[in-house]
Amino acid sequence: MESSVHRPTTANAIPAPRPPAVAPTLTSTVPREFVHRAAVAEVFLTGCTGVDETHFTLTAQWPRAHAFFTSDGGTRHDPLLAAETIRQTGLFLAHTELNVPMGHHFLLQEMQFTAHEDRLAIGNAPTDLTIAATCVILDRRERRFAFRMDITVMREGRTVATGGGRFTCLPPGLYHRIRGRRGSTADPLPMMLPARAEPCEVGRDAPLDVVLSPTARSDRWVLNPNLRHATLFDHPCDHIPGMVLVEAARQAAYGTLRPRRTRPSRVAVTFHRYAELDSPCVIDVTSTDAGGRQPADALTTEVTGTQDGEPVFTCTLADAAARLRPTVAA
Repeated sequence: MESSVHRPTTANAIPAPRPPAVAPTLTSTVPREFVHRAAVAEVFLTGCTGVDETHFTLTAQWPRAHAFFTSDGGTRHDPLLAAETIRQTGLFLAHTELNVPMGHHFLLQEMQFTAHEDRLAIGNAPTDLTIAATCVILDRRERRFAFRMDITVMREGRTVATGGGRFTCLPPGLYHRIRGRRGSTADPLPMMLPARAEPCEVGRDAPLDVVLSPTARSDRWVLNPNLRHATLFDHPCDHIPGMVLVEAARQAAYGTLRPRRTRPSRVAVTFHRYAELDSPCVIDVTSTDAGGRQPADALTTEVTGTQDGEPVFTCTLADAAARLRPTVAA
């Protein structure tokens, strides 16, 4: 018996779709936990390939319209994106390539970077980057791990930034013993601090981004960030993050040297101790170096942070044309 099922002829058959000539590439960020971020929007790394045990190639993307890391009215990437990229790269490689367990605490003891201002323009799409990273292990003990990392950030084959940092990783138990009573993410004790500076006084556009309060001295400021800032305080922390201190140094240099309105694209910072949440931290612009053997438009500035009579950090900032003086490791 002939089947009643209709079999379409070749003329009536629907052709199978042809595969695209090039398969689409699907891209996402690395897991936010690997870079110690709570918001996926704050994760810039997108992938990593190991070259050998100490050399790695990573990919990253800087957004066109970041809420904090933009300058010149949103037409250029903020040079401090290089610092955040160093931080994220160091944390990511530690967890994924250097066998540092999740839950360990990181101490960023020193960091330096140079960003090429003429290559920071924001285009018509997010800025895709390739990062060459080198890690050198400095200390590998059961309860202490330290390494040095250097990176080169490339954009369309051209170097956008270079830099690196020194990290120490501690297990939770040891970290909390070192931190003592301050090793808590509880709300800090209230402090009577003066009102924050006006944004235009410290080189920012939005009041929320100001991290300093002025004092009676033009070269002295008090650290006073908004602890609810979505980028600077992305997740609970028992101390002031290092990126906030770098931003404080930049704002202090800008505010002290007005109307010069410096735009540092070279930064070297050494962190001597934690900046606590429950005590005033004084930010001083201690020295500037203009002219001399440097180009006429070059300027190097040193900024220090002090809390409870103890040094917290020392930061040297330089214009694009200035030669950055080396800093001493903590």
